[in-house]
Formats: sequence, C-alpha cells, structure tokens
Amino acid sequence: MTSPLLEILDLSVHFHTPEGIVCAVDRVNIALNSGETIGLVGESGCGKSVTSLAVLGLISSPPGRIAGGSILFDGRNLLALEGDRLRRIRGREISMIFQEPMTSLNPVLPIGRQVAEPLMVHKGFTKKEALELAAEWLDQVKIPAVRRRLNDYPHQLSGGMRQRVMIAMAMVCGPKLLIADEPTTALDVTIQAQILSLMVGLKEKSGMALLLITHDLGVVAQMVSRVMVMYAGQIVEAGGVSDLFDRPFHPYTQGLLRSMPRLGDPGKKRKRLNEIAGSVPLLTERFIGCRFADRCPYTFDLCRLQAPELTDVREGQVARCWLIFQPEKRSLNA
Repeated sequence: MTSPLLEILDLSVHFHTPEGIVCAVDRVNIALNSGETIGLVGESGCGKSVTSLAVLGLISSPPGRIAGGSILFDGRNLLALEGDRLRRIRGREISMIFQEPMTSLNPVLPIGRQVAEPLMVHKGFTKKEALELAAEWLDQVKIPAVRRRLNDYPHQLSGGMRQRVMIAMAMVCGPKLLIADEPTTALDVTIQAQILSLMVGLKEKSGMALLLITHDLGVVAQMVSRVMVMYAGQIVEAGGVSDLFDRPFHPYTQGLLRSMPRLGDPGKKRKRLNEIAGSVPLLTERFIGCRFADRCPYTFDLCRLQAPELTDVREGQVARCWLIFQPEKRSLNA
C-alpha cells in the first residue's frame, strides 16, 4: 500500500485569548490519497478552516500555535518546515481556494498579474510567459473576453468571476493537493453549480487530490468519496459518502442531514425544517464528557462523565459516540 499524499496525525491547534485558551482543533486525524476527494463538514466554528490553515502553515502566532501532532505531505512533515522551504510548497504543491475571494484577492493588482505571479515565483517564468499562461487558465475557468479582462481589478468582477480567478490562481502551478474552503458560499445557486462542475473537471484532468471544506451537504453528496464530520474541534464521524448519507450513526450527523431542505410531494402539507437545538459550545470550556451532550436527544449519564473515542461502527465507518456500546439508549431516549 502506498502512503497517503496528506496525513494529519493528532493535530491540535490552540489560540490564546483574553477569555482563555481556545482549543480550536483537538487531536484531528485525516488521511487523503492522491486523486481522492474528501469532504470536511460541520457547522461554522467547528474548526474546519483552522485545520486547513494549519496544513498551509498560515496559523498566526501569536495568538495561535500548533499544540501537538504532525502534518505529513508527500512524506515531509510540514510542521518542521519554515520560511522559504514552506513557501516553495505553498502555492506550488498545495493550493487553497479561500472562502471570500473579494478579501483574498489583492485589490490593487490586475487579475492577470495575480494569476501570473505564482508562475513567476515558483516556476521561474518571465512576466510575458506567465501572463500568457494566466490568460489560458482564465479562459479555462470560463472568464469571458480574457484578453480584455487581464487588466481588470477584482472590484470590476462579479462574485462568480472572482471565484473563477481564485480557482485559476490555485490551479496554475499544477498542485498535487487543492484545499477548497467553502468555495461557493457567497454565490447564487446557478453560479455554485457552474463553479463545482468546473472544479470537478479540472480535478479529473490534473489528477490532484481535493480537500473540500463546507457546511453544504448537497455539495458533499455531489463531489466527494469520503466524508469527515467535525464538531467542536473534533472529528465525530467519518466514512464513505453513501454510508454516511444512508446510515449516519452519530446524532450530530443525523441532525445535520435532517436539517437539509427536501423537495416533497406538492400535495402534502409543508413541514418545518428540523433543527439541532442549541449552538456549538465555547471552545474555551474544559470538556469532561461528550462535546455534543448538551444538544443530543439521546444523552445519558456516561455521556457527561467520560469523552468517547472514535470507534468502528461498521466497515469503513467510525463515530465518536457511547451509543455504539449502548444502542438501547437511542430507543429509550428518543
């Protein structure tokens, strides 16, 4: 068996704040193979984006710090690399599409220059050569009238076009791994579909691995092979996408799926969407039991006394829940 392209082992990330230490990521493990697409899902504030920023070495210190673990990429521990050695990987071998392109693109540089810059920095292209290839990539991501748009600034583009520019910037050096952090959050439904289709096509053409971070389970069902569900800094369930959608085990995963809107029979009375009561706990808290206990409909005494570990539910699927050992509590407390 070949080693994973990306292997995150027992990663913990802490932030020092006036309110105390925020444990944003707690002993997270993720393995991603070459050419594979996995999804990292969960509510806002669960630690998804912090995990991705740790991979790229973008955790600001202070206030943040890597409190433990390792991140292996193609056999190298990224946490042991600094300065130029890490910058040679960032943008060339690992690229990222950030959540909001308007705040990620440089407002005072034309988009052609911004797409060309990684080629000049990482590949040694001249400015003319880089701009020529930048134009080809902007054409690939369906930017209209590319030659005219090369000198446009980000504020002159729509949200969907800015996101396409971000994809071109991320792909231009042919990375082995692309991290897409909520790549369609700020876009309307029609543009979302176009952007996702574009990402799938580029991934299949290049053979790169993709880590997709989102809270949109519809996007996950469409794009990934495996799903990892994150809650309050921890992975609480993981498995194949069909298993997780057809047979979710953890109450949090079940709640996320029940909260999705569904098309029903037009003749039937419309129902309110199910919701997960409460909110994600403050990560400055010192947790003793299960972090989902206060919101879980099946909580029993052990849930508040001892934290569960990730345990096999069935082949290829794991969950962090005491119901694995006491399944009768689900029917008693339902």
